[in-house]
Amino acid sequence: MQSVIAAPENESLLVRQAQADAAAFAPIYEFYFPRVYNYMRYRVRDPQLTDDLTAQTFERVLANMHRYHANLAPFGAWLFSIARNVIGDHFRTQKRRRWLSLDALFNHAATDPPPETRADQSDQQQRLLTAVSALPERERDIIALKFAAHLNNRQIAGVTGLSETNVAVILYRTIRQLRGLLQEET
Repeated sequence: MQSVIAAPENESLLVRQAQADAAAFAPIYEFYFPRVYNYMRYRVRDPQLTDDLTAQTFERVLANMHRYHANLAPFGAWLFSIARNVIGDHFRTQKRRRWLSLDALFNHAATDPPPETRADQSDQQQRLLTAVSALPERERDIIALKFAAHLNNRQIAGVTGLSETNVAVILYRTIRQLRGLLQEET
């Protein structure tokens, strides 16, 4: 069976080992951590909260490894479903919606462009984030899965339960809507 989320070739063996012995979970964690962390970073504003939610995700995954069944869903889809549930639980308890942390964008290491270029990029990012934050929850989630977790349309479909075609249409329309909103501002 082909995995919905790109995975190590020996993932099914690693999952079975992790189900028997929690210490065998390390390679799975190392593979999925960057993708889950990026997904969380796109969904919340606070770097510390991103760390906490990512940790909660892997705690839930590890605690529920015995419940995972390969015949029901690929492991990556199951893991990202848990990540989405962690985000949803957080938003429900906070009674507010948060989005991409500007600190996360500005505080990462990068080559230093000239100040005017950085100012222009900062302005563009702010406009984009404002436009993205105005999107409905489903579209924000799909944008985050596409551009933060770097999932392709098939993988997003596996995680969200939508068809691959539906994901493509939603992405196309959402990106077109974002371009229109950004062009109106300029």
